[in-house]
Amino acid sequence: MADNNKIKIWMQLADVRAIPLSINPEEEPNYREAENLVNTLWSKWMRRFSENGSSHDVLARVAFQFARLYLEAYNENRIANDFLTDFEKQLDDLTVAKPQD
Repeated sequence: MADNNKIKIWMQLADVRAIPLSINPEEEPNYREAENLVNTLWSKWMRRFSENGSSHDVLARVAFQFARLYLEAYNENRIANDFLTDFEKQLDDLTVAKPQD
């Protein structure tokens, strides 16, 4: 896809400098939702951990939390995919006509 179809947006995460991104217009809702999720958790944890660390420490916790959740989802999807692949093979084995002697 050509770059001229892209739009430029700015992501404001926590209290760090805004991040410029060039994305396809149809991707913007997902980017904005991700931005909102990060900022919501960061704000909540800033109140919770304010005396134990800096804003960047809290943002690192948020990044770790999302990475952990991503890995859990990735592993669950891999297990489901492996199960479905095996199930499909079993179905194929049952439905494929076998040559007669």
